[in-house]
Amino acid sequence: MESLNTRIRLLWIAQGAIGAAVLGAILVGIDRVIPNVDVPVAAIAGVVAVAGLLAIAYAIRLYQRWQFELQDDALYLERGVVTFVETAVPFVRVQHVDTQFGPIERALGLSSVVVYTAGSRNADVRVPGLTPDRARRLQDTLRELAIESDTDDAV
Repeated sequence: MESLNTRIRLLWIAQGAIGAAVLGAILVGIDRVIPNVDVPVAAIAGVVAVAGLLAIAYAIRLYQRWQFELQDDALYLERGVVTFVETAVPFVRVQHVDTQFGPIERALGLSSVVVYTAGSRNADVRVPGLTPDRARRLQDTLRELAIESDTDDAV
């Protein structure tokens, strides 16, 4: 099994911090907008701090649990913290493969590989937290394996 790049934790922690800040802003809004509701500043700060700590713990645990592997006939993924998900994407079901990276990922030197599959349920699978070189290699390998499995499966 292969793990993600350690820098993905920074992205997940930043996303959690943004969520904690939004939660704090909502609590401040409730305090100011709703009459007869007085939310103490210390309570708001405490909730934001706890949410931030939970986000950090979640990001660290998710990083520990997120793994992927190219097996003989499928891309196999394991991930999750509260709910653990195991996914096998058979190469014969692969339609196309993209490499994506947003501005924050680029700043962290990360990319993601998105595998689009035939079918309607979970029609795409994303492998985040890869270096751009690793993402390109995985994309090329998946493309080659999909082509090979398609010719093997031909009637």
